[in-house]
Amino acid sequence: MTDKLVLHEDPRSGNCYKIQLTAALLGLPLERRQYDIMRGDTRTPEFLSKVNSNGRIPVLQVGERFLPESNAACWYLGESTHLVPDSRFERADMLRWMFFEQYNHEPNIATLRFWLVYLGQGNLSPQQREQIMGKRAAGEAALKLMDEHLTGREWFVGASASLADIALFAYTHLAEAGGFSLGDHPAVCRWLDRVRKLPGFVAMDT
Repeated sequence: MTDKLVLHEDPRSGNCYKIQLTAALLGLPLERRQYDIMRGDTRTPEFLSKVNSNGRIPVLQVGERFLPESNAACWYLGESTHLVPDSRFERADMLRWMFFEQYNHEPNIATLRFWLVYLGQGNLSPQQREQIMGKRAAGEAALKLMDEHLTGREWFVGASASLADIALFAYTHLAEAGGFSLGDHPAVCRWLDRVRKLPGFVAMDT
């Protein structure tokens, strides 16, 4: 890649970490520009006009172009590398797990971490408090499904790590901060250790 890569991020975000980890595993230089979403840094007129009109991070800047959405950014970095399978079916299966992460995993596991760690249970709205049990059940179901899939295999797709593993690692390894017990999912725990041992792995800042 010849274009300069810049990650617009809040380092506390697992979605931002996905992109950082993908770049690290591929040995790609990545400049990081940090924002505090709790202070509304991504809602300023400058951010909305120059970086992402949707007011959200992460955003991967490629030269003068901006690419929001974490899994889209990971795909941009990972396409035609060892993190994307050669097999057409396995590529589609990798995307299936990345969609699963965004629709079944992140909205529950990541959301509870954000609510409990950064907002605080005492500051939650009545609607948020009412959703805790449902999100916990859905998050546990996601972890159970992952554990069953990983039993007897090392990676989510194929014989080596892919973008599916990166996407799911980001918030899974933080799940206990949201009140989930990773010890109940031994295959997931073994998989987390394998990801941490990948060449080029970098830990999340916070």
